[in-house]
Amino acid sequence: MLALVVDTSTQAVLAGVVEVTATDIVVRSTQRVVDRRPQHGERMAPAIDLVLEQAGATVRDLGAIIAGTGPGPFTGLRVGLVTAASMGQALSVPAYGVCSLDAIGGVPGQVTLVATDARRREVYWALYDQDGARRAGPHVDQPARVAELAAGATVAVGEGAQVYADQIGLKVLDEPRYPRVEAFAELAADRVRAGAPSEPLTPLYLRRPDAVAAGGHKPVLR
Repeated sequence: MLALVVDTSTQAVLAGVVEVTATDIVVRSTQRVVDRRPQHGERMAPAIDLVLEQAGATVRDLGAIIAGTGPGPFTGLRVGLVTAASMGQALSVPAYGVCSLDAIGGVPGQVTLVATDARRREVYWALYDQDGARRAGPHVDQPARVAELAAGATVAVGEGAQVYADQIGLKVLDEPRYPRVEAFAELAADRVRAGAPSEPLTPLYLRRPDAVAAGGHKPVLR
């Protein structure tokens, strides 16, 4: 079965097509565009078109949609989730959510801190045991606070760890820096194979939106 993977939880817009068989997962195509400007809405649809073309498939060939649920900034994260939910409904195929930090994942044999850039001088983070199981998180905190809360970690990965390496105080690996298509597929594979029903794609915002509606106007005259 072919499945589309999308994630907009970081500054990287990720799309990919994977083939999930009874025993294996094959990445047919993948596209990742990194841009510090918030252009997720403009980049998501072209990325999907490209990975489908590279895989020699159309949307009608898809049997499932897999989406990163964050954590991530409000504006960017909802682009991927709305896209996944809309496509799932339009195509009558199930949509499954995966925590985006899990799709970066821990380093085998190491207690790993995974951190992405949450802006506002904060990081989204989670802690993973040596076997890859998530021990703590996801949370959002300032990097210095994460260094205290993630005591016991031996290595760190993710763009947030790269940006704040001096405050986190751990060895930071160059890769993985962003969520990975193959990891999303592995984490959703059992649901895809079982033909599980579609899930609510609940975003992990962890804090209030960056953009909020304006409050009431102050009266000029008393």
